[in-house]
Amino acid sequence: MKKIISFLLCFLMIMPLSVTAFAQDNTLTDSLSAKSVVLMEMSSGEILLSKNPDEKLPPASITKIMTMLLVMEALDSGKIKLDDIVTTSKNASSKGGSQIWLKEGEQMTVNDMLKATAIGSANDACTALGEHIAGGETEFVAMMNSRAKELGMNNTNFENPSGLDDTTENHYSTARDVAIMSCELMKYEKIKEYTTTWMDSLRNGETELVNTNRLVRFYEGTTGVKTGTTSKAGYCVSASAKRDGMELVAVVLGSDNSTDRFEDAKKLLNWGFANYTVYQPTVDASLITNVNVLYGKENIISPVTKEIKPILIKKGTEDKIGQRVDICLDVEAPVEKGQKLGTVYFETDGETLASCPIINENYVERRNWLFVFCALWSSFAKK
Repeated sequence: MKKIISFLLCFLMIMPLSVTAFAQDNTLTDSLSAKSVVLMEMSSGEILLSKNPDEKLPPASITKIMTMLLVMEALDSGKIKLDDIVTTSKNASSKGGSQIWLKEGEQMTVNDMLKATAIGSANDACTALGEHIAGGETEFVAMMNSRAKELGMNNTNFENPSGLDDTTENHYSTARDVAIMSCELMKYEKIKEYTTTWMDSLRNGETELVNTNRLVRFYEGTTGVKTGTTSKAGYCVSASAKRDGMELVAVVLGSDNSTDRFEDAKKLLNWGFANYTVYQPTVDASLITNVNVLYGKENIISPVTKEIKPILIKKGTEDKIGQRVDICLDVEAPVEKGQKLGTVYFETDGETLASCPIINENYVERRNWLFVFCALWSSFAKK
């Protein structure tokens, strides 16, 4: 009976946990003029506010977020280096819109091309980077769409690395998908050196760069990310900011003018910082009891807990968070290293905010006849 009870307890503890859902506040989103918006907390991926989050819209130069993500991943893997030389192709030099007027055959480092892309939204530079990584623009676009699928960006399709949409027919994304790729890009601290730069220059000061994201200069805690503007897309921005250890991204698509996109982004970010915070749960060690081992060479296990990630909570609810522990009474040997023995739940008002597995730290071998014989002989000898 003890075995059955232990099995049932362990089974219940590995059942899927409910996911905390934050209530949507439509008061703010209804007041925004943009076609589509999303406010997302980066570490959890929780959407705090949204309006038409899955409406397919042209993303304009926000497309370059995916381009920059693939560049950062190529740098991280060692495929390319910042001081590698990129040679401009005829195709890259022919791009219109925002550009640094690259000439065919002109060479720049990956660092300078990335700088031009992140700060100046240069279509020629981002195309050259894509070609450098993949060998051609078509191949790079295939990489973009493949990565989008991996990230769960289910309503996105790219036709180029820049977002130019004069001739595109099937180039679109959504506020939700843009938020997803923005969060992925901002995992790379290095990119923030570019996305937070207000002004810089290239070609020994001959070419000036001014960040197209005005929030870099005028909004406290801004970390990125990217603007976009075309006649099809309207005025767009994916704006990220970090305060008190919490980083948010506000995606605004389809605004009527530049001022509105930045104002809407600020309203979203302000609301997020005013209403939410990141909380670091700490397990009360006194609640973690020992576990009896049946038929093991050791009789008792002193379990441990894994590291807990910070969780997103509403401001003012920190003192209401309690802990509940479910742990096996006993477990049958052998017990594997890392085997789950229970769970610590962090809850408020009956709602689970986070959980932490309780695990066995060291392997416990099952007893065999020789072990039992030796134990009995040792006990007999002592008498």
